[in-house]
Amino acid sequence: MKWTVLWKPRAEGQLARIWLEAEDRQAVRAAADRVDAELSQAPMSVGESRSGGVRVAFATPLGVELEVVEQDRVVYVLSVWRIGTRRKPG
Repeated sequence: MKWTVLWKPRAEGQLARIWLEAEDRQAVRAAADRVDAELSQAPMSVGESRSGGVRVAFATPLGVELEVVEQDRVVYVLSVWRIGTRRKPG
């Protein structure tokens, strides 16, 4: 059974900014697509757990912070950043 993956507006804005500034936009698009595909299949096996029910995952060149709501089978992408350019949003 698939999970619904929803990008919060903040994460969508961050992804758009990363894409606009990227030298390799296809790599950014492919990474975002990988994030969506993996999270829609088995979100609890993606990335690493953090405090407060948050998980962090990586799909080069992106890092994402996400929240899994198991009872609703929904995954929220909370924020996204380009790996190696700055620390994870906190």
